[in-house]
Amino acid sequence: MKLTLGFSPCPNDTFIFDALVNNKIDTEGFEFETVLADVETLNQWALQGKLDITKLSFPAFFSSLKHYTLLSAGSALGKGVGPLLITDSQQELTTDQINQASVALPGANTTANLLFSFAYPDAQDKKFMVFSDIEEALINKETDLGVIIHENRFTYREKGLHKVKDLGEYWEEKMESPIPLGGIAINQSIIRSAALKVNELILKSLEFAFTNYPLIPDYVKQHSQEMNEDVMRQHIELYVNGYTKDLGQEGKNAILALFEVYKRTFTSGNSGFLERESLFS
Repeated sequence: MKLTLGFSPCPNDTFIFDALVNNKIDTEGFEFETVLADVETLNQWALQGKLDITKLSFPAFFSSLKHYTLLSAGSALGKGVGPLLITDSQQELTTDQINQASVALPGANTTANLLFSFAYPDAQDKKFMVFSDIEEALINKETDLGVIIHENRFTYREKGLHKVKDLGEYWEEKMESPIPLGGIAINQSIIRSAALKVNELILKSLEFAFTNYPLIPDYVKQHSQEMNEDVMRQHIELYVNGYTKDLGQEGKNAILALFEVYKRTFTSGNSGFLERESLFS
């Protein structure tokens, strides 16, 4: 069986999928046609049901339930892993000032956008751009504030930027729950037995990845946007954890909590297919 598989070039994703897509494990008759793209591109494709298997932000998953269900392996959840709201000034900002400021976000369908909206529901001046452009947009005064994700968490201080709020900490304080960032979803056109086998293969690929860690595979380095190996390891260790192996009930409960916030924030809580009982494969 040949399946299309999309994920981001970020170290956590390439670390997880390296063995699967580079024939380092037995894929048991499955072939994967891989597509690497930034997370918001993957989110947009998910709304169309374009790929068989895809990494996507949880808000995009919630918007594409007519196409996908969630696998239990491969997700990015945790504590202390959330997006950061940053600026180029050390001046403390009030909530009113933040609500009136322009804010760069890494896509309308990202968890970063949802968590920012959760913390600042009255903020209106949003600018959506590729996540890797947000720091430069701040430095060039193209936006007042920015919400950063991925490796930018580890590099923004080096560029003279300053944290306003850790949006993940805010979520954890209010919800007493891990932060669900993104997951691996499989198209509902794929039969259940095949979906379960794909989940097993992702887990096998992840386990293989850890056999030689902390060595960084060449596949990860190839797509890491010139970050150094220490930052790659920080990235992997932050986003690849026990929830990546299996969501478990705590992980599923966190996703369901985010789902309820999503419905209140973006759909008025009554949007058709969003009421289905199960999100999980």
